[in-house]
Amino acid sequence: MGEQTGCDWRAVVAELNGLLKLRTTITAMKLFERVEDMEAVPRIRRPQAVHTTDQVVAMGARLGWTVGITADDLVGPQCRAVIGLSPQDEAFKAGREFVGVWHATPEDARLRQEALSVVPHGRYRALAVSPLESGRLDPPDICLIYATPGQMILFINGLQWRGYRRFDWSVVGETACADSWGRALATGEPSLSLPCYAERRFGGVPDDEMLMALPPRYLPVAIEGLKALAKNGIRYPVAPYGIQNDVRAGLVATYDLKR
Repeated sequence: MGEQTGCDWRAVVAELNGLLKLRTTITAMKLFERVEDMEAVPRIRRPQAVHTTDQVVAMGARLGWTVGITADDLVGPQCRAVIGLSPQDEAFKAGREFVGVWHATPEDARLRQEALSVVPHGRYRALAVSPLESGRLDPPDICLIYATPGQMILFINGLQWRGYRRFDWSVVGETACADSWGRALATGEPSLSLPCYAERRFGGVPDDEMLMALPPRYLPVAIEGLKALAKNGIRYPVAPYGIQNDVRAGLVATYDLKR
C-alpha cells in the first residue's frame, strides 16, 4: 500500500486548511508489514498503556503526535481486526460481547460484525499515525480528515468537480471506524463515516464532526475542485443568505439565470 512518495504534504495541508478552515490536524495512517519499519519512523511514540484505535488516531489528529502500534497495544479484537492486526475469525464474527449492549440478539450482533469493512488479516503487523504535513509517513496509505458537516459537504463537492461520481457510503453503527479507515484501507476509496460512541467517548471526537478517510491521491483532486467552486462564490464558511430574502438575488451571484 502507499503512493505519491515525495509530495509536498505541508503545502497540501496548508491549501486544504485555507479552503476549509479545518480545526483538527489532517492525519496520515500507514500499515506496516514489519514492526521494525514502523519503529524506524522518525520521532515515533510507542504507547505506554492499552488503547483503542480511536485514541491512537486522536493522538495524531488532536495532539499532533506520531504514534505507532501493534496488536498488543490495542484493547481487544474489535480494534485489531478492523485494521487487519488480528483474525476475523468465528469469535470475532459472533460478536457475543455486544449482545445485550448494542444489539438485542446474537443474530443482530453477528449481522453487524459481518457488515464491517476490514483489512484482511495476515499481511500487516503494525500501524502508525502522524500529522500529514510532517511527511514522516511518506507515502501514507490513507489520510483522515475530521470536519463539520458544512466543511465536509464542500470537500465532497470538490471531489465531484471533475470526473463526477455518486458516492455511496455505509453506516454500520457502532464500530464506525470500519466505515472510515477500515473501508478506506481495504478498498482504496474515499470513505465517510459518522463517528460512533466509542470514537466520541474514547477518541474525543466532538458532536459536530464527521470523518473522511481516503488515499492521498484524492487530496489534489479535492483542492482543484474547491478552488474552482470558490471562484463561483461557493466557499467555506457558507454565508447565510436569510430565510426571508428574495432568493433570486442570491442565485444570480452564482448561476447564469438567463441560460
